[in-house]
Amino acid sequence: MKRLLPLLILIGLAAAPAGCIPATTPAPTATATATPTPDPDSWNLVWADEFEQPDGSAPDPEKWIHQHGGSGWGNAELEYYAESRDVSYIENGMLVIKADRAPGTGHDYTSARMNTLYKADWMYGRIEIRAKLPNTQGIWPAFWMLPSKVTYGTWPAGGEIDIMEMIGKEPGRVHGTLHYGNPHTFTGGTFDLPDGETFADDFHVFAVEWDETEFRWYVDDQLYYSKSDWFTSYKDSAYPAPFNQKFYLLINMAVGGYWPGNPDESSVFPQYLYVDYVRIYQHPQ
Repeated sequence: MKRLLPLLILIGLAAAPAGCIPATTPAPTATATATPTPDPDSWNLVWADEFEQPDGSAPDPEKWIHQHGGSGWGNAELEYYAESRDVSYIENGMLVIKADRAPGTGHDYTSARMNTLYKADWMYGRIEIRAKLPNTQGIWPAFWMLPSKVTYGTWPAGGEIDIMEMIGKEPGRVHGTLHYGNPHTFTGGTFDLPDGETFADDFHVFAVEWDETEFRWYVDDQLYYSKSDWFTSYKDSAYPAPFNQKFYLLINMAVGGYWPGNPDESSVFPQYLYVDYVRIYQHPQ
């Protein structure tokens, strides 16, 4: 996720005390529809989660781990990330992440942050997620990637790949970004829906194609940004470092922070992030 200084590297955040997540009402129903996938002659599907477990199930623990904590995550965020099925669950063949107010818990909001660290990681390929996004001031959903090992030093020198970020005050715009270097450098592009549409109105496919010398960002297979130059400040490490190593995937929905700003009197909760699928493709060897 995009960060503004000062930034903190947060390690070993404690889990929420038992019973701190209040009971909540079920999410509104969302229905996914079929979307074309990349040409099978060009790409091989190497990993996927179609979220086909029974309604009310937790996300597949063989594929995902949950992160916990509520100390701002380096961005002055307001949510506590929990593992409760109140905030992440399967419904209608989709992953649902729910962000809601959390009175009486010691935290302003609850939400979920999931990743594939120690489960699956990749170097190069097409990373594709089909999702319907939330829409209110202060909300911040993201699909992104971090390096699995500290090969080129800690963040930001080790790199970060933001496949999709959206902030609530711009509900019709998404961002694709690379972070790298020390001092911190980030470069990226944006995609805007036409005619006042928002990403909460329907499902869209967000993808990045990543090879040794280029990144390409897409929404619904429309190319909107590419990047072929970057650097790392790690000693004796030449281009294409740091993006020549394996990265793992993260999905989260933050509330508040330096970039989106905090919820205000116009904000509506709960908010829902619906993920129809996650698919990883690579070229045949």
